[in-house]
Parts: sequence; structure tokens; C-alpha cells
Amino acid sequence: MKNPLIGLLASLTLIPLLTGCPSTPTQPDDGLTGAELDAMGRGARTSGIDDRRGSPLDDPSSPLYQRVIYFGYDATAIDPKYADLLRAHADYLARTSDAALVLEGHTDERGTREYNLALGERRADAVRSFLVTEGVSPRKIRTLSYGEERPAEIGSSERAYSLSRRVELVY
Repeated sequence: MKNPLIGLLASLTLIPLLTGCPSTPTQPDDGLTGAELDAMGRGARTSGIDDRRGSPLDDPSSPLYQRVIYFGYDATAIDPKYADLLRAHADYLARTSDAALVLEGHTDERGTREYNLALGERRADAVRSFLVTEGVSPRKIRTLSYGEERPAEIGSSERAYSLSRRVELVY
């Protein structure tokens, strides 16, 4: 090299690269021992996870597991076949002090966006009125409408349309 300063800088740059990172760890990482994990577990609480275990909302054999109400074309009337299901939800909401519900109204893609937003809202309001009539505090229920924005099934078949005309009960 003609310039000794450049050679010195190049050497200083290469030294850390050649010696800086060992290819194997200097100390083996065996993780925590069982005793250490046990010690960490004492006193720790996973609030919310254990509280929900055993909830009828998560039990497939419970009527509360079903949380979708379907509607006919351009309809807001609740089919009588859903009355027992909604009464079960009303009873759960009335008995469970910290339970709250969001009713999400949906439609199929037929109609204008504005019309479908209003129709989804009317469907959610119909379910809300039913639950309030059954004794649920109105403060526990919130409604919103997605209109046609979140179809249950993509497509333009009658099956896709009928699955999209719904209110979802979201806890």
C-alpha cells in the first residue's frame, strides 16, 4: 500500500470482523430449569384466561355457543326459530354482571351501500329490542352495521346471500 494511513484503517476495520463474533456461544443456553419455571409460576396470575375457562360461551353444547341470527331477503323480522336462542343470551346477559354484547348487522351485496348499512342497522336494532324486552339492560348492548362490507361467504349465489343476511352476537 502506498498510503500507510489507509492500510492502518483497513487493518483496524478488519480486526473486529475477524475476531468479533464467535461461531459458537461461549456459554451454553440450556434455558430455565424446571425449578426456575416453578418459581416463576408462583404468584403469577393470568387474569382473564382462567376466568373464561368453563364459560358457556365457549361450550359447543351450550345454546350460547351459537351467536348468529339469519334473516330473510330484505327482512328485519326475527324468525321465531331464534326466540329460544335469544332468550338464552338474554338470560346470560341479565345474570352476568360484567357481560356486554355488540350486535353486528350484515346484509348481502344486493342494494346500494347506504341502503345495506341502514338494513344492517335495523336488523341489529331488532335483535337489541328483543333482548331488552327480555330484560337485558340497554347499557349492555351496542349495535353497529357493516352492511354488505363483511360477507359471510364470497359469491353471488343464493347460499352466499343467505349466509350474509345476519346479525352476529359478539361478546
